Amino acid sequence: MTATRLRTALSPHGFYGWHIVLYSAIALAATGPGQTVGVSMFIDPIIADLDISRSAISTAYLVGTLAGAVALPWIGRALDRFGVRRTMAIIGLAFGTILILMSLISSVVGLTAGFVGIRMAGQGALGLTATTAVALWFDRKRGTAAGLVSAFGAVGISSTPLLLEGIINDYGWRTAWMIEGVAIYLIVIPLALLAFRNRPADLGQLPDGAPVDHSRPLPTPVGYTRAETLRQPYFWLIASAVLTTGLLSTAVAFHQISLLTARGLTASEAAANFIPQTVAGLVATLAVGYLLDRIAGRWILVISMVTLALSLIWATQVSPGWSAIGFGMLLGASASMIRTVEAATLPRYFGTKHVGSVRGLVVSITVAGTAVGPLIYALAYDSTGSYTAVILGSAAMPLGIAVWAWLAPEPERFPDPAQEPRYDGQPDDHPHDHGSDGSMSRARHG
Repeated sequence: MTATRLRTALSPHGFYGWHIVLYSAIALAATGPGQTVGVSMFIDPIIADLDISRSAISTAYLVGTLAGAVALPWIGRALDRFGVRRTMAIIGLAFGTILILMSLISSVVGLTAGFVGIRMAGQGALGLTATTAVALWFDRKRGTAAGLVSAFGAVGISSTPLLLEGIINDYGWRTAWMIEGVAIYLIVIPLALLAFRNRPADLGQLPDGAPVDHSRPLPTPVGYTRAETLRQPYFWLIASAVLTTGLLSTAVAFHQISLLTARGLTASEAAANFIPQTVAGLVATLAVGYLLDRIAGRWILVISMVTLALSLIWATQVSPGWSAIGFGMLLGASASMIRTVEAATLPRYFGTKHVGSVRGLVVSITVAGTAVGPLIYALAYDSTGSYTAVILGSAAMPLGIAVWAWLAPEPERFPDPAQEPRYDGQPDDHPHDHGSDGSMSRARHG
């Protein structure tokens, strides 16, 4: 019976949400050229060819990442206004074009402009669009769906360096940029226009494949506006956890070779530590997605933050062998958990009508954190000659957020009109009303 339901759900006439999961994972994997793991393969060849210093290219990357983050709230608004299909198609066109133009750079100024583009379009906008698409198609199973997208998208991102290494060695870094740009054209744009659908209602369906009552109109999306969401303390808890994870995990990953070789590992062993990180991240993402559909999100936040803190403390004592593998697994698991928590819990507690605007702000904050983290660790290392002090000091951040999550009350789940049998389907109905005093009250549709 279960197998029959699964075949029906995956058939052309079944629930289209599981197709969206597959397409979103592919789109997320396509962000690889804009992620740090993809860009890192070009750093040394560009330094040698353009004769610029490592500090200059690092500064260009910092400026590019911060500038790219500024635009992401507007990308989120575009998602809410124009839908996933058109927004993703435009992002794919822009991302592919910027990658091709990267093959023409000849100075640090052009390099900085290119970093702005690929960090904004690749790491930020395309990833935001891919993960938001899933949030619109699922409600009760949103955690599982988001976990699948994050897990298999991360596998694709992690594969980017393996694909690029041979291309750069055989054809040069400029040709590699061009090949990446053409690949984005061929993958993302057709995927957006031909495969994606904005919302279940476009196909006459409901989130999670819930049965449709054809005697009633399909419900319209509901949710807090971004301004209303910003007044919710739980939003800032999630945003702080995502920011902290992005800042600290990126800082450790950026300096991983230096950090681990100082602890006795060879450069090859330090680089190979990304493997247990990826494997642990994949397992943790799938597990968290499953659990989020069954337990309160704040407990996953606590686990994620404690795991991050333990990985940082472990980094100061790591040694070759199993110790290094254990460190990598903790770091990879903690970095992956929080992405699924954010993607699943923001729509759960604040609705889906304005989810693009809300998540765009969170992603913007996160991208900015990933730019600042490596610089903080670098300045601390330059001052002390060691990472120990800054790592132990920064471990207090996730521990503080873990306490916050432990004590914070779980918000009421935002009413989903698809699950409300008494919902009358009128566009002006809304799950929250503003009283004469300007206060906001939650009310069920009657």
